[in-house]
Amino acid sequence: MSDFWIQDGETMLLIGDSITDCGRRAAEAPLGNGYVRAFTEIVTAQFPERNITYINKGIGGNRVTHLHERWREDVIDHAPDKLSIKIGINDLHSLLRQAEDAVPPARFEELYDAVLDTTQREIGCPVVLITPFYISTDTSGQTFQSEVMALIPEYIGIVEKMSKKYGTKLLRLHDLFQVHLKYRGSETFCPEPVHPNRTGHFIIADALFKMLCERQV
Repeated sequence: MSDFWIQDGETMLLIGDSITDCGRRAAEAPLGNGYVRAFTEIVTAQFPERNITYINKGIGGNRVTHLHERWREDVIDHAPDKLSIKIGINDLHSLLRQAEDAVPPARFEELYDAVLDTTQREIGCPVVLITPFYISTDTSGQTFQSEVMALIPEYIGIVEKMSKKYGTKLLRLHDLFQVHLKYRGSETFCPEPVHPNRTGHFIIADALFKMLCERQV
């Protein structure tokens, strides 16, 4: 594990929506009680000698539009050594629900590109992108869940495109949960398809940790 992505003395900032937030602005401050905290606990257990600072900037309900509005305050001003971004499911939902401020794929790509470009130019820190996910296998075409399942590949594709463009690490969470759903029902991981339970959050944290332990190339 000597190749672990985060080095001693570095700061890692994680930003996203409710799945990243998980109460970090209230009783569970400052890291929340989800995958962010679980990830930091795994790192601490595996690398007790490394003094790493973690900043959680997730906010429930956020879309890439919100991240873009606050990017300087929430990310650039902190100048993190490492950055993790997980966004997209609220953008997708806004389109399906025909919200006035909906974020269709083209707008999602435009603003995701903008924040990554700013980050590259002003900080230049390594980044990991985490794809949006949906813990469901419904492809019936008759339900809202199946509509999400039909649309989510488009948003995931944009994250993959941005990862390739900016040379980031990429955690394909939707694919990971689809593998788990071959063996267990969705209730194992979440009460509904968007917000994981403790098990679901641990799967995210574990996958993030293992990916960041991979040998650097």
